[in-house]
Parts: sequence; structure tokens; C-alpha cells
Amino acid sequence: MSRANFLTGVERTFNEGEVIVTKTDLKGRITYANDIFQRASAVTEKDALGQPHNFIRHPDMPRSIFKLMWETIASGQELFAYVVNRALNGDHYWVYAHVTPSFNDAGEIVGYHSNRREPDRQIIETEVKPLYAKLREAEAQAGNPKKALAAGSDQIASFLADKGVAYDEFICTLGQGQRRGCR
Repeated sequence: MSRANFLTGVERTFNEGEVIVTKTDLKGRITYANDIFQRASAVTEKDALGQPHNFIRHPDMPRSIFKLMWETIASGQELFAYVVNRALNGDHYWVYAHVTPSFNDAGEIVGYHSNRREPDRQIIETEVKPLYAKLREAEAQAGNPKKALAAGSDQIASFLADKGVAYDEFICTLGQGQRRGCR
């Protein structure tokens, strides 16, 4: 699916009770997308199925957070994260995501499942945006993509070490996690 890399600056929202749901195969290609995902992302089901999930990646989203996500879910663990996505028309929308591996009867990972809810705006503004800005800055200063990913990963590791928590603990301490399923 080709499209220009443009942004409108328009934020899309969805209702607090709505849940965006997608499922992917092991390579991150979408195998299921509910109607709320389609509406938020400005895509049809036909357009979404088979696409790599990162086709909705917003340029303000640090790549190091996605690296952390993939490492976590590929190891069989779940992850909670705040994510900004880009709709097909250039709009954007924030979500509070819960991403989990899907297992077959033999206990093997066969894909991934993600539920996303409307995030707490105060947490986005006071905690997430400043952190993501620092991660993007570290990634931008590194030069090439491989070094950028390492720089962002080092930055998030340092941030978490300073707080004395793991990533999932940090997310859950932000308040929304306790209301939305974090342990």
C-alpha cells in the first residue's frame, strides 16, 4: 500500500468504551482488523489485511519502543504501551495498547493480538510525549538506522534504570495501567 509520508496535524479520537482490535501473523502482517481500527486508521478491511502493521506507524513514534515491544512479545510476554499511529489520510490517533502473543495448543507463538483503548490525555502530555521526544532525539542524532535504534534503546534503558523499574512497571505506574489491566 503506497502513500505519501504526510501528516495533517488532525487528531482522531474514539469513544472511551471502544476497543481497537487487530491480529497479526508472526511477521506482523494484519490478519484481522475490527471496524474501530478501520475507522481510526481510515482504511477498509481489504486495505488492511495482509499489510505489515507498521503501515500505520507515525513518525513521532520512537522505533526503540517498537523494538522493545517486538522483543517482549516474541519472548512470549505481553506488553502495555502508549502509541501514536498515523491514519491513512495523514491524521493521527493515540492509543493505550495491550499487545500479546497468540499461542497454539502446543504452546507455540502463532501470531499476535492487540487491544487498544483511548489513552489518558494527561499521561500522554505529561509523561509520554516528553519521553518519546527524548527517544526520537537520541535516534535522530545517531545517524544511520542501526545506530539510531541502538541509541534509542540505550536511552530508554537509561531512563528506566534511573527510575529503578522495568518498562512494564513504568507503564503501570502511570495510573492508567492500574485502571486498564496492568498487574
